[in-house]
Amino acid sequence: MGGRVEYGKASRVTGELAKFGVVGAIAFIISVPGANVFRYVLDFGPLTSVVVATLIGTAFAFLANRFWTWRHAERSGLAQEFFLFVVFNAIALLMQLLCVGFTEYTLKLSNPIALNVANLAGVGLGTLFRFWSYKKWVFRAPAATGVRPEREKASVGPPK
Repeated sequence: MGGRVEYGKASRVTGELAKFGVVGAIAFIISVPGANVFRYVLDFGPLTSVVVATLIGTAFAFLANRFWTWRHAERSGLAQEFFLFVVFNAIALLMQLLCVGFTEYTLKLSNPIALNVANLAGVGLGTLFRFWSYKKWVFRAPAATGVRPEREKASVGPPK
């Protein structure tokens, strides 16, 4: 029985990670090319470009993660979830801005390749932080009630 519970938990985490990855890929498509558009087409500053594009991607990610990735999670209320989501995204955005700012202002590398490499490094660090913080504090796993969800009740073979 212990093995099945661990398998169910591992399967759920794998599914969450896959969904988180899909949501993140779409948010990435919104934010990274968006930062380039804001920077090189609309002539925003490097940090402003990253912030604006990331805010758009973040709004999408909140909705997709809340209603798809962790739709089975406890609900502490939209306002609380949104607040925590914003706080953790602000921390992740700060990581991203530190990478972009260091490249632009400390290394004095002001070109599309440097912006994108720095932005990608920041996105990578932020993504690791986001998955951990969303799972831990924003979209928590359902509380143990002693009742298992229907799809986890079914098992092959006799009960042990």
